[in-house]
Amino acid sequence: MVTEEVKSGKVLLAEPFMLDPNFKRSAVLLCEHGPEGSVGFIMNKPLNMRIDELIEDFPDFNGEVFFGGPVQTDTIHFLHNLGDLLDDSVLVAPGVYWGGDFDKLKFLIASNLVEEANIRFFVGYSGWSEGQLHDEMSYGSWIVAGMDSNYLFKLQPKELWQQVMYDKGNAYTVISQIPEALSWN
Repeated sequence: MVTEEVKSGKVLLAEPFMLDPNFKRSAVLLCEHGPEGSVGFIMNKPLNMRIDELIEDFPDFNGEVFFGGPVQTDTIHFLHNLGDLLDDSVLVAPGVYWGGDFDKLKFLIASNLVEEANIRFFVGYSGWSEGQLHDEMSYGSWIVAGMDSNYLFKLQPKELWQQVMYDKGNAYTVISQIPEALSWN
């Protein structure tokens, strides 16, 4: 079975039996990966909260907030498909950008130039120190998959882990069908 290389723009899928509640059945978009460490955001853990409820001076906006990971949960991050419309954003994968000028983002939202389907907000992030992700990969904690912007902007979060796993094909199609809670009757 060919394994994909761990690099920015890839999805890390938690192995099916991972018990860590932060990452159980998670699909993490890796936004930065290098010798010093890695940063990503869990794409499929909604917090049932709107961004305008979380940030006091934010324009009225029905943008859903997700749990990005257990690191610095007092910070807000965002992924979007606005491209060059939002200054200082970083291309992570085709059709997916990370961050950018927050004041301009608020202006674009207030001007109705950004819709909820264009952006995802995250509380905290997933981070790995130097060598940590490599170690977790060697233990089999993560499965690497390709990223498609539809995963982030079109799919329902509860379907994401299973769909990305299924899209890898071969044995992963079978793994995607493993129920979240197994019963040993």
